[in-house]
Amino acid sequence: MITPQDSSPTPQADSLAREIRALVGKLKRRLREQAAPGDLTPSQVSVLLRLEREGPATTSSLARLEGMRPQSMGAVIAPLEEAGLVSGTPDTKDGRQTILSLTQACRKWVEEGRAARQDWLTRTLQARLSPQEQDKLGEAIALLKRLVDD
Repeated sequence: MITPQDSSPTPQADSLAREIRALVGKLKRRLREQAAPGDLTPSQVSVLLRLEREGPATTSSLARLEGMRPQSMGAVIAPLEEAGLVSGTPDTKDGRQTILSLTQACRKWVEEGRAARQDWLTRTLQARLSPQEQDKLGEAIALLKRLVDD
């Protein structure tokens, strides 16, 4: 837990924070390169991940969760439907609403993308790090988890 007395960062903590942010950003870019996401916008990717994680939803609920207007969300969803990544069915409780969910094609595409990223990272770890370095990385990951876990 961070207390007020911890508020002035040490030069080492400041340097580590800068390096971690830069490294995580670079790692995310490298992982994204491994599975071609096509021409999806960040908003479209966010909607697909939300539908995968939380299940089917209406356009208005997605808009609320993503912090945008329903009309704007409609513009995000339309290309996803056209690409066959999302499909809609009438809401049985409210016929004016459509329940959106991922298609099987989208689920397969997401799975293949994750597998490609996992494969690249596994091969890269094996090729570039010795078993002892991999052990050290495991220890560093445990420390990083402490930074983000509540």
